[in-house]
Amino acid sequence: MSSLVQSVDWLAIAPPTLAAVVGLVVLVADLFIGEEKKGVLGWVSVAGLAASALMLLPLRDGDRATFCLTGDAHACSYTADHFTLVIQFLVLGGALLAALLSVTALKDANKDLPEGEFWFLLLSSAAGAALLPASRDLATLIVALEVASLPAFALVGIKRGDKKSSEAALKFFLSSVTATAVSLMGVSFVYATTGSLYLTQIADKIQHVDGQFHTLAQAGVVLTLVGFAFKTAAVPFHFWVPDTYVGAPLPVAAYLSVVGKAVGFSGLILVTVVALPSYGDVWGPALAVLAALTMTVGNVGALRQQATRAYSAVRLLAWSSVGQAGYLLVPIASAAYSKDADKAIGSTVAYALMYAVVNLGAFAVAALVARTSPLNRISDYRGLYARSPLSALILGFFLLCLAGLPPGIIGLFAKVTVFAAAVDAGLGWLAVVMAVNVVIALFYYLQWTTLLFRAPEGEPEKHRVPAPLTAAIALTAVLGIALSGAPQLVLRFSATGLF
Repeated sequence: MSSLVQSVDWLAIAPPTLAAVVGLVVLVADLFIGEEKKGVLGWVSVAGLAASALMLLPLRDGDRATFCLTGDAHACSYTADHFTLVIQFLVLGGALLAALLSVTALKDANKDLPEGEFWFLLLSSAAGAALLPASRDLATLIVALEVASLPAFALVGIKRGDKKSSEAALKFFLSSVTATAVSLMGVSFVYATTGSLYLTQIADKIQHVDGQFHTLAQAGVVLTLVGFAFKTAAVPFHFWVPDTYVGAPLPVAAYLSVVGKAVGFSGLILVTVVALPSYGDVWGPALAVLAALTMTVGNVGALRQQATRAYSAVRLLAWSSVGQAGYLLVPIASAAYSKDADKAIGSTVAYALMYAVVNLGAFAVAALVARTSPLNRISDYRGLYARSPLSALILGFFLLCLAGLPPGIIGLFAKVTVFAAAVDAGLGWLAVVMAVNVVIALFYYLQWTTLLFRAPEGEPEKHRVPAPLTAAIALTAVLGIALSGAPQLVLRFSATGLF
């Protein structure tokens, strides 16, 4: 029987490990720092996430792997290949921007949010999220998924004495635990039929399953995908999203909308394309139907939001994120039918990178508006240009990117890439559904954008923008504009190299 080689490539595992270590340092330091100096914990966390992201640079030279089986160099639990590095960059970059938003949010909360616990939970979740794309066995995948998820439950419900926050956390927790339990049952079925948890070994052995176990293997494939479909907010596993985003602190909602999706999609990609390519006839049609349902339900939900309803801006972003998840699922489904699965997966990664930049930017401007309009209604954005011209222009740019309209070229480029993946795979019907949904989304994105430039009701109130919030908005704006100028860089950077 093969045994694990316990020699560790510390450089390969440095990004998630550093985030976890900084989280522990913050937790211990919180015990010894007075209330008036708690703010330093936030800057230590920001620095830790930045350092974790920088640790990706030495790994660009070539693929590295650790925790491998003796006698089989391809059966490893942790692999730092190009796909891993791109997703880790997305995760750690998204967590860093969410941390910048959180510095201001914690200061404004006036001790209603416990700072030490908040930063420890955020760093722990980021460490789990960074571990997941590197995981190459089902056990590590599930553990990474839970390490990313469990602190997120606490982050959603961290507002002291807030019933809305507690209800959101409970709904998020119960639905997530159920999805994880179903996934674990699926993993057990896959293990029972193949005798291995390593993705590369499963890909080989599941093709030679005895006929009597074929149905069990198919059930295992479908059930394993459920947990990751939940994380991506795919319909029908999406119902937790609007209430969770509204109940959570705004930076946590921003974090979940980007990092939570990155976790779900990287897990889906690894399970389907790497471990179960021979079962494309099972997961391909399932993901195609999920993609169509998800984008339709998400966009219709966003379209129904009333501008004067409390938290309608956050709800619209929440439903929009469900719709965007549908677009992200299209290339993964296409990989089951395409001759070039690597190219199809690259389209999903490219779209995820675009979505991460512009969605975090939209949440950053929403956090700015929430400082003077805590109910964060869409109607509160009326006349934003008169109060804060630059913020209005930036939010308008982000919304046009999400809609796929110029000057948001990066959004248009990403949608065309996903559309092309569906057409190349012969999924014409899915491309038509996507086109219809893009038109639906145009309506509510443009409606919000035009509101920014209307005459304000009453005397415009100037926004004071704290430095961390300014940095988050500026960083996302610069990235969005730069990528719109050279969108081909995204596709080149996101080429996955999984095969």
